[in-house]
Parts: sequence; structure tokens; C-alpha cells
Amino acid sequence: MIAPAITGIAIFTLYPLIDLIRLSFMKIDLMDDTQSHFIGIDNYKEVFARPDFYQTLWNTVIYTIAVVGLITSFALILAVWLNSKKGKFNSTVQAFAFLPHITSIVSISLIFLWMMEPSFGLFNYVLGVLGLPPSKWLESSSTAMGCIIGVSTWKEVGFDTLIFMAALQGVPPELYEAADLDNAGKVRKFFNITIPLISPQLFFVIIIRTIASFKVFDTVRLLTEGGPANATKTLVYAIYQEALFNVRIGYSAVYGVVLLVIICLLTIVYFKMLAKKVYYQ
Repeated sequence: MIAPAITGIAIFTLYPLIDLIRLSFMKIDLMDDTQSHFIGIDNYKEVFARPDFYQTLWNTVIYTIAVVGLITSFALILAVWLNSKKGKFNSTVQAFAFLPHITSIVSISLIFLWMMEPSFGLFNYVLGVLGLPPSKWLESSSTAMGCIIGVSTWKEVGFDTLIFMAALQGVPPELYEAADLDNAGKVRKFFNITIPLISPQLFFVIIIRTIASFKVFDTVRLLTEGGPANATKTLVYAIYQEALFNVRIGYSAVYGVVLLVIICLLTIVYFKMLAKKVYYQ
């Protein structure tokens, strides 16, 4: 009964992973496959010797830390606030919060490109009204990554909010009533009751969001194309660039292996450090 699922995993997951590792040790000639040959760890030596590799890795780490932290924090705060509200207001805010998640990233990127346009964009217009100097937003290496992080946070926070809201519905209200009898404040109830009881969902969201953040591509491709001066270039965008533009399949495979190793290590660390703190009712 599980053979179809196992077959699908083997074909579309395990085989590509094994072939990715194989390609990272090869010099590939797409025009003549007979010229492709094994070169050992030469691809790894060349990639690790490039300064832009470490900048790309650092960009990805910074993006992941910021996005995971911001989305999880905002989603948790918004979920707790909405959980205290009832009626149509609650449903309306949930709908608006979830709307960006189901909106095409292409549409979102085009809208933000217009709003961040230095000459006539909405953001600089608002800054001008407030008497503040304009910003180059996506055209400056000091602000481009922040803009990417902001767009990603705005798009995904609604999804995590709904997950946390569903978890909050399962928290027994009598626990809060007992805490009120002990004169516990809101902060104490949040950290001693809310967080422990929704910790399985919180753990799930952190892992899934971390993996998704390390694999960011669409937002970078549409808004900045890795620029300016590689300030927003990430690992997956580097894979795309090396494979399709520079036609260096071995190089792109090395980036893929690095990404695979990082995600595996982070997942193991999460399970070692956080899994024991997850409370299952």
C-alpha cells in the first residue's frame, strides 16, 4: 500500500539527491556528454576559494535568521491578539492576513517594485511628505536585503498566524482561569501557559520556515536578481545563476550540496535542542 509513495520519494527525492552529489564531483559538458568526467573535489576547492561564495552564504544566513525571527514573532503576537477577539472582526483580519500568502509572488513583487521605485515610488513619496530624504531601497546594498526580508515577512506571516490560531483554540481556558486566581499577569500566562501548550506547532513552524528561508529564490530573482553588488545573492539563486547563465553544472551542484548539508545540520540541531522542550498533551 505504501509502495506508490515510496516509489515517488525514490524517484523525485532520493535519486536527485544522489545525482546532485555525483555531479558535484564531475566536470560536465552539456554539448558533448562524452567529455564529462570525474574531477574529484576540484569543484569544491574552486567554490570554497571564491570570496563571493562566503558572501552568498552569509546573505542566506542573515536572511534566514531575520525572516524566521520576524515571521514567527509577528505571527505569534497577531494570533494571540486575534484569539482574544471574536465575531466578524476576527474573521476579517484573518482573511486579510492570509491574503498575501495566496497571492502570486510575481504580482507582489511587481507591486513592491513600483512602491520602492526611487523616482516616483509610493515609499519615497511618503518619506517626502514626512520631510525625510528619499531612499534607493532595492538599488542600495545597504537596504536591498532589508527590503527582501520585509516583503517575505509580509507575504508569509498570515500563514503562520493561522497555524498558531488553530493551536490556541486547543488551549484549555480553565488554565487561564486558574492563573487569574493566582493573580498571574499576561506576560507570565503567555510564557508559562500559552508557549508550552502550542510548542508542537511552534516547533513545526520554526523548522519549516527555516528550510523555506534557506531555499529562497523567487523574491530575490524578481526584486533584485542578487544585486546590487551581490548584496542579496543567496545559495539557491547562485545555483540558478551558475547552472543556467555560467553553464557550470559542477559548481551549481556544489552549492546544492552545501545547502543540503546546512539544512540537514540545522534540522538535527533543532531536534536535539528544541524537541525535548516541546510539550505534547
